[in-house]
Amino acid sequence: MVNGVQIHSSVAAKAQTEILTDGALEFLAALHRTFESTRKSLLDARDDAQRRFDSGVPLDFPPETAHIRAEPSWHCAPPAPGLEDRRVEITGPTDRKMVINALNSGAKTFMADFEDSSAPTFANMVTGQLNLRDAIRRQVDFESNGKSYKLSEKPATLIVRPRGWHLDEPRLTVDNAPVSGGLFDFALYFYHNAHELVKRGSGPYFYLPKMEHYKEARLWNDVFLFSQSYIGMSHNTIRATVLIETLPAAFHMEEILFELRNHSSGLNCGRWDYIFSFIKKRRADRRAVLPDRKDVTMTVGFMDAYVRLLIQTCHKRKVAAMGGMSAQIPIKDDPKANEVAMDKVRADKLREVLAGHDGTWIAHPLIEKIAHSIFDKHMLGPNQYHVRREEVRVAAADLLNTVVPGQVTEAGVRENVSTSLAYTAAWMGGNGCIPLNYLMEDAATAEITRVQLWQWVKYGSRMDSGQPVTVELVDKLIAELAPGVKKLAPGVKDKDLNVAVEYLKGQIRKEWPSEFLTSDLMPYLAAADGVPAKFQKASL
Repeated sequence: MVNGVQIHSSVAAKAQTEILTDGALEFLAALHRTFESTRKSLLDARDDAQRRFDSGVPLDFPPETAHIRAEPSWHCAPPAPGLEDRRVEITGPTDRKMVINALNSGAKTFMADFEDSSAPTFANMVTGQLNLRDAIRRQVDFESNGKSYKLSEKPATLIVRPRGWHLDEPRLTVDNAPVSGGLFDFALYFYHNAHELVKRGSGPYFYLPKMEHYKEARLWNDVFLFSQSYIGMSHNTIRATVLIETLPAAFHMEEILFELRNHSSGLNCGRWDYIFSFIKKRRADRRAVLPDRKDVTMTVGFMDAYVRLLIQTCHKRKVAAMGGMSAQIPIKDDPKANEVAMDKVRADKLREVLAGHDGTWIAHPLIEKIAHSIFDKHMLGPNQYHVRREEVRVAAADLLNTVVPGQVTEAGVRENVSTSLAYTAAWMGGNGCIPLNYLMEDAATAEITRVQLWQWVKYGSRMDSGQPVTVELVDKLIAELAPGVKKLAPGVKDKDLNVAVEYLKGQIRKEWPSEFLTSDLMPYLAAADGVPAKFQKASL
């Protein structure tokens, strides 16, 4: 065993043997010892910023970096091999079947996700690494129930999303401290595959989630420089796309690109987490109360402003401006309902390509042709960097615009309760991405449901009927809807549903909502994986 490194779980023994090698663990320990104190200080800075927001200090563009925003001459790195054309990107977790189907889907890239669409059981994390290693080497084919799963001749380009800076990995400690979940995911993938990817004409490409400040991007860039040197790889080989999915990050877009510029492959509109963050960061502002989740669309003021600014910013710096995820999935047993759902997808993708996006996200292979055809029709080249959007003027007030048409309805409250319970219980059971009511729900959409319920209770929002949303009302709906969750999400276990019920009841009673449900509930996964109690504590 590597000095100072302890593995606290014996699950997925085969994957552990092949992935948690001495060399990989030495690399991970070096990253931890070099960067952990900086990570912790940046997380403390998030707390300080939240206290300022709560006290009424408005979010704004950082004054100390005005010169970076004003300087027109700097640009990001040119697209790396396989990232020149990203018109359709499919996303999903890293189980073996998903990896093959996504790489074969016809999409240009596949974002293999260790974050919001994966429940971070240790088996999921280490087995997912093994699946990606095998896919890169074209050794991932398998048979199941008489069906053969085989990688195509020209699969999609692989991009990996590690966990965010806020999450710990309690199943592995260095010097008796949990490592960063993001560094765990990054380190194992990079160590085992970076040279092999380059040899095969691609490279180590990443999506970086949940950042709130340009200094968090600087930390990732420092990690990249250290890592490339560590394995003897040329600097600037790594490419990273940053998800702009927190409200503070919207005010730091150019600075984030600047920090990562030689490793940058653009920005992405992480729309669902962005809505979640909009509510959470403005938790003390009753003016920021939003209506039903279905009414918070990409055309409302604060969402439209952030999209326009992102496209302008990326194209100013000659890098990709990626669109977001349509949550709709095919409805196989109802052709009329399916056509309505697919029309929503078409409208969403048409809006994105006409706005100037260079690509979009999908969650289901059957939607690939819809998205691809729309981008093929309206984006004739590999990207739209030439669409400069120089007419765009987005002020801080535009990003904070709380005018959102719509109401809080009983149906909206009920849907949020059902979705929160079903997703949380499924996540506890190891499933981080589930279809509910013909929408693909992951941690981001579940987080919206949680903080909306908290927000409506906190500020006594009235439904369109005039009835206020109260603790008692939500408790009543939880009791009514919980028994139906196992039908809504087959496979959910009673013990996990019970945790989900108590968690949601606790959340609506808090002065402020928790930062992340994944942080709150990680100790349950750690305990199930056999981690000693002293390492099970929540990350936040």
